[in-house]
Amino acid sequence: MDAPIPTRVHYHRKARELELGYASGDTFLLPIELLRVYSPSAEVRGHGGDTAVLQVGKKFVGLQNITQAGNYALKLHFDDGHDSGLFTWNYLYELGTHQEAYWRDYLQRMEEAGASREPMGIEIKQV
Repeated sequence: MDAPIPTRVHYHRKARELELGYASGDTFLLPIELLRVYSPSAEVRGHGGDTAVLQVGKKFVGLQNITQAGNYALKLHFDDGHDSGLFTWNYLYELGTHQEAYWRDYLQRMEEAGASREPMGIEIKQV
């Protein structure tokens, strides 16, 4: 399936969301954390099988830059230094249309691993 190409790509820095708008009127707001933990890079996905690496401590990650790769993808330059992997139009549309399922999967894997979305060294106090 060929996903539509966004007609609008806008980074909302304060909210840490990437907005993708389409000619159909569809709009997706993708949290940068979600994009970072589901990066299509080998560093995150691994090299096949069960070699994917759970990304932890990415709650406050943002973007430094966005560049277009040809007519088929975006390269996202995250402020934690990660910038490998190309987010194709198909993959971005998949993330947008199934965002809730991806979040559930991510949070479940974090819980199973006893890991945290919070960056290392940050103590969260409940009052």
